Amino acid sequence: MRKPRITVIGGGTGISVILDSLRKKDVEITAIVTVADDGGSSGELRKNIQQLTPPGDLRNVLVAMSDMPKFYEKVFQYRFAEGDGVLAGHPLGNLIIAGISEMQGSTYNAMQLLTKFFHTTGKIYPSSDTPLTLHAVFADGTEVVGESNLTSKSGMIERVYVTNTYDDKKPAASKKVVESILESDMVVLGPGSLFTSILPNLVIEEIGQALLDTKAEVAYVCNIMTQRGETEHFSDSDHVQVLHRHLGRKFVDTVLVNIEPVPHEYMDSNQFDEYLVQVEHDFQGLQEQVPRVISSNFLRLENGGAFHDGELVVDELMQIIQVRK
Repeated sequence: MRKPRITVIGGGTGISVILDSLRKKDVEITAIVTVADDGGSSGELRKNIQQLTPPGDLRNVLVAMSDMPKFYEKVFQYRFAEGDGVLAGHPLGNLIIAGISEMQGSTYNAMQLLTKFFHTTGKIYPSSDTPLTLHAVFADGTEVVGESNLTSKSGMIERVYVTNTYDDKKPAASKKVVESILESDMVVLGPGSLFTSILPNLVIEEIGQALLDTKAEVAYVCNIMTQRGETEHFSDSDHVQVLHRHLGRKFVDTVLVNIEPVPHEYMDSNQFDEYLVQVEHDFQGLQEQVPRVISSNFLRLENGGAFHDGELVVDELMQIIQVRK
């Protein structure tokens, strides 16, 4: 019998936790990674190298899915110091991805080479092979352009959409992305920033349609904390409602919700200043939107931050897969 096929969609930091635990299971994994990041090192590189899809999230996913020795990982993740001129702030891995993307003619091709080089468990695809620009339309009708500019505007985001950064063509999914979604047994969304890590993938029309058409179980891992400029005052039900609104109908089958309280004043407000308070629960609202709600302790406290425990989340996902067989 073939292994279960699981596709994980989102941004690098959030989904890396899930991917690191999933690769230890007997499953076929595909990661589909957002390419709308325009801040930090990724933003600087995409300004200087046109047609480069931002490498930061792809770098984190590559590390999570690789069995590279810890020393190699430290080298790949090394970030140049502030006094290093034009290299300041750039992780070495971002420069490697950028260089190989140029050498291979696309980020998609670069990731296929790097997954072999680093012996990753599974496939990694950028959601699009061209850099995308994120647009956020707020409830008052104003629009903010660029992911890194979202927190500069206060108010409720009504919807987001993406455009190609360097031409007027319609954003298109990378090769094999749609095929992967349609052939999966399960598609996992998140965890990660709702408007900047998850939705920039889903609003690419081909990807959104594939999620509506797939027979796979679609599971959403809801964030533990609300996020400044994105999901302030959101309940878990609000997160799901936003996903459904963007694709025009209900498509999420299962929501995983952490119910373990984050200790009062635990979060390091200096290091994690974008995260505000724990997401409130609205189980009635969730049950009206999705067939299955799994509420459990998925919490991992580390270095002043509240994260998902990848092992606990993946154990629940594997149970769902077993039931579907």
